[in-house]
Amino acid sequence: MDVKNLEPCSIIGFDGSAIKGLNVHPDGDHIVYPIGNKVCIQEWKSKKMYFLSGHTNSVSTLAISPKGTYVGSGQINHIGFKASTKLWDFKKKVLIGTHELHKVRVEALSFSSDERYMISLGGRDDGCIVLWDCVAGAATGTAAAAKLTTGDAMTLVPLSLRVNSFVTGGDSNLRVWNIRAGSKNLDVVDVSLGKLRRCVRCITVSNDDTYGIAGTTSGDMIKFSINYPSDPNVSVADCKPSLIGCLAKCGPWKKGKRPESLCYSQGIESILIMTDGCLIVGAGDGTIDILDEINWKGEFPKGKILDPNKPFFKALRSTKLEGSITSLELMESPSVRGPSRLLLAGTRTSEIYAINVDTFAPTLVVTCHRCAINDIAFPRGMSGVFATAGAGDVRVWCTESGIELLRIVVPNFVCSSLLFTDDGKAIVTAWNDGNIRAFTPLSGRLIYCIYNTHNKGTSALDMTHDGRTLISGGCEGQVRVWDIRPECQSLKKVLKEHKSPVSAIQVSPNDTEAVSAGTDGSCIIWDLISLSRRQVMYANTLFMCVCFEPRGVQLLTGGTDRRVAYWEAGSGNLARELEASKVGAINGIHITQKGDLFVTGGNDQMVKLWKYQEGIYTHMGLGHAGAVTSCRFSPDAKVIVSSCAAGTIIVWKVPEMYVNDDKQSSGRKSSGEPKTLQEELQLPLDDKPVHKAAGDRPNKIPAAPSKVEKIASIDTSRSSVHSCCPCDSAKSNQSKKTTPKSGPKCCRPPDNLPTRTTSKDYVNSSGDRK
Repeated sequence: MDVKNLEPCSIIGFDGSAIKGLNVHPDGDHIVYPIGNKVCIQEWKSKKMYFLSGHTNSVSTLAISPKGTYVGSGQINHIGFKASTKLWDFKKKVLIGTHELHKVRVEALSFSSDERYMISLGGRDDGCIVLWDCVAGAATGTAAAAKLTTGDAMTLVPLSLRVNSFVTGGDSNLRVWNIRAGSKNLDVVDVSLGKLRRCVRCITVSNDDTYGIAGTTSGDMIKFSINYPSDPNVSVADCKPSLIGCLAKCGPWKKGKRPESLCYSQGIESILIMTDGCLIVGAGDGTIDILDEINWKGEFPKGKILDPNKPFFKALRSTKLEGSITSLELMESPSVRGPSRLLLAGTRTSEIYAINVDTFAPTLVVTCHRCAINDIAFPRGMSGVFATAGAGDVRVWCTESGIELLRIVVPNFVCSSLLFTDDGKAIVTAWNDGNIRAFTPLSGRLIYCIYNTHNKGTSALDMTHDGRTLISGGCEGQVRVWDIRPECQSLKKVLKEHKSPVSAIQVSPNDTEAVSAGTDGSCIIWDLISLSRRQVMYANTLFMCVCFEPRGVQLLTGGTDRRVAYWEAGSGNLARELEASKVGAINGIHITQKGDLFVTGGNDQMVKLWKYQEGIYTHMGLGHAGAVTSCRFSPDAKVIVSSCAAGTIIVWKVPEMYVNDDKQSSGRKSSGEPKTLQEELQLPLDDKPVHKAAGDRPNKIPAAPSKVEKIASIDTSRSSVHSCCPCDSAKSNQSKKTTPKSGPKCCRPPDNLPTRTTSKDYVNSSGDRK
């Protein structure tokens, strides 16, 4: 059977840790940014996304050629391995060339102004510059990026007019490079900094190549002159770049005193030069300023101590965002040009802001989790919103638009699991500090907090439908049952069976049982009435996820053995096993309320849609940039929401063939049409009898009797083995007409007969019948 691709509705993700990761295409209609190990090309108006896949690890840097023909990307890799640099065609969205000449990490990437060369800079473990000829498709040269007497190079930027020149900067080094036209060798000239010691983080060059400005980790700027001729054939032997000065933002003016210079907190991470000569500076503390030069008259009085920098810029406009500013880009498209130009800012907290240059008012455009997402939850019967759990916060999203509706922040802690209560009035969350916190879903206000639920952190939880019983699992292997009331939350029982952390917990559909999956290779079914173990299942795997079939008859489990297992809930026997992945573990599994489909996600970064009865997967979703950590069906089974370790959320469309099947089956039931063969073969488990046998288990956990309940209303008579008798209906019908003296003889034995276990004579005589 051919496996088809799942179609994504919306994708929520952005990797803000990459320096210069956010790029605006020269056409002004597309933005390019990394999402984990993929490069995303997004249309600004329609929000349509395209993905460039090929990297084996997270993308560390990104660049677009000046004319928009090429896209370059570099990745980070493990220690001792090569890091690949890739060249893509923007229009065709295909890979053109790749090389692995850098070790561990590609620190920075850029293109020459004529799009002939792609220039890549290696990280601390590499320290080399590699030239890649985009036309020939091969590397043409390499050189050491810095001297042995200085630190590592961290950034590079090309010149605008001279196509064969570029500038690099780093720890105590600032160098101007030139590519020879004939031999393609690299010539380098250092900018003499004298006694000035700075670590350069970002560089920008003016449009006429006369000067450049470098932002430093100290919070000030280095201005240097270049003065290279625009003709690449002209020799630059006589042209030596020089230092102009170390400049800073001017502080508050005091009459008769020298103004103080203000340095940006946490350094300058990104810098731009506008067409009018003003600077746009993005700092590590989230500050974004538009700076203009101050024309000072005369000289500053010299103090006793030599000042490290000079106040030279004044702030025209300023704003502050959350997180370090890692990318700054001006968007000047035909639809945005004029007084409403936009400044796009990417932050280390994985957020993209659009700032109006005229008003300097920021608007949040893209946001997502900056770390792995641990769990996803839908409210009962509501598919319009869903919640996600990550490091430091819980977020509520709109399913259709992908807009963040609510963010609940708990700093410095990781939320491992969450759920909506059945009435939708609370979001119950489990955290690695061992506490369980419940919040309101509209305002995010804390309702209650259960402290110290588990010693080593709470890893999983679930709740019964009535909201009175909460089951939690911890990293120490214990399962604890809690009585939840508005006024207090008390512990009912501690169940000690697992030897390793509990990875998942789910309550059965009838609220009488709960199953817990542990990384010790055991999956235990607990009786919530007697609060004891009812069944245990063992396998040679680390169970990562577990899910009840909608009728509670079977269980689905997934783990590190790359298999999905069907288990009988009553006997604990293994019924079936499916190979769900060929690469890594299965981390998430979920089944529809109808029970005909289930979805899995694992370390292979794929989301697979399976048929429950046939045991085959028909659709597969490719798009995640990390291991899939969780996946959920919406209550209406029209979309699938999945999350990954890179912090990306993807909303997938359930294929129309399955959505239409549900509509047709419901239409046949209402119209009375004949059933299909598959519907005829299904067991009629939905048609439950009204009467129950005496040995049947109750569907719900019995609550404590009310104090105002009358004892006379309780039927204390003991029934026999037969719970119902056909004579009862005859008696009731006859009593309505008349009350005869002698009615028909009942076929049920009288209740006063002695039984083997309850007869007083049997107990006193040690089993001898009298």
